[in-house]
Amino acid sequence: MEKRKLKNGELSLLGFGLMRLPRTEASQEIDAKTAGEMVDYAIAQGVTYFDTAYMYHDGKSESFAGAALSRHERTSYKLATKMPLAVLKTRADVERIFNEQLEKCKTEYFDFYLLHNINEDYLRIAESCEVYEQLKKKQEQGLIGHLGFSFHDRPELLKKVVEQYEWEFAQIQLNYLDWELQNAKEQYEILTGRGIPVNVMEPVRGGTLAKLCDASIRIFHEADPKASAASWALRYAASLPGVQVVLSGMSSMDQVRDNVRTMSPLKPLTGAEYEVIEKALAAYRSAASVPCTSCRYCMDCPSGVEIPKNIAVYNNYQIALANKHPMANFIFEMEYRILGEGQHASSCVSCEQCKSRCPQHIDIPRWMDEISKLHENLRSARR
Repeated sequence: MEKRKLKNGELSLLGFGLMRLPRTEASQEIDAKTAGEMVDYAIAQGVTYFDTAYMYHDGKSESFAGAALSRHERTSYKLATKMPLAVLKTRADVERIFNEQLEKCKTEYFDFYLLHNINEDYLRIAESCEVYEQLKKKQEQGLIGHLGFSFHDRPELLKKVVEQYEWEFAQIQLNYLDWELQNAKEQYEILTGRGIPVNVMEPVRGGTLAKLCDASIRIFHEADPKASAASWALRYAASLPGVQVVLSGMSSMDQVRDNVRTMSPLKPLTGAEYEVIEKALAAYRSAASVPCTSCRYCMDCPSGVEIPKNIAVYNNYQIALANKHPMANFIFEMEYRILGEGQHASSCVSCEQCKSRCPQHIDIPRWMDEISKLHENLRSARR
């Protein structure tokens, strides 16, 4: 198993994310027996990093982690969990939840601890509840090894977060699709430019990059018949300098075995293999609902709409629906929001300046209206 050096030891490059564990068919609860066997196998193969959170699996992931990991020597694994900023109401909630997490995880300390999913709203909550300050005291008491945060927002906010506090690591969504779509490249460069180690989440984009479309799968298979599509995505993230952990939310023993093979040891991508990924990504995009190639001939929009990215978000949503992704709606809303103020499809005024510039002859104003209505319909459904 590929390892990464820490100041006080080492870490497996492959991390086990405990948010997509197998479920029983009858109750849809965590299948503790199967999931426990997956954890045991992972540890036996050298996986040492396990990532859970207060809200995963409807609040039951941490208890599973405690039950599954406590069967092993505490020094044989690193445990990470997160402070759920979304549920904090008062400063006292931080202490209460942290103690609850220790009990559920059956541990006396956390090797890695994160402020969960920092965005503008949750950052204000973190500030008002003095979360960082309280967690730093926990660290001084030996209850936290490394303090960091997870992030699903815009680069501008990321810059503010890393300038406002001192961090030992950060967790971002990074994969070859989101490298441009969600500005993962810029986020990665912000962190590595400041010497902050990167933990990668969603390297396979919730399974999307393991399925893709038939044309993309063929391209990968022709390049390496023995490699899964998921392995290409894992290697993409793991090949980046400054990445210390690549998390995979594994749901089956087959996935654990495949990921372990991919990282034992890691074979960094070659120049030719990066070209294979670009070719497969182009095929994936061409299979989407709107035949946009992101050539950007339509830009700049006088109303400020980020046309290609709006279309990419919509196309990813349609592909997620086709793959029956359980979080398709949530992913669309998150990606649409991340586009930023004024860049959304809803800002389109149908001036049609873009329409005449498009080499693919896409009726862009019509699709901006479609995307805007989809967003409003999903928002209304949540109310």
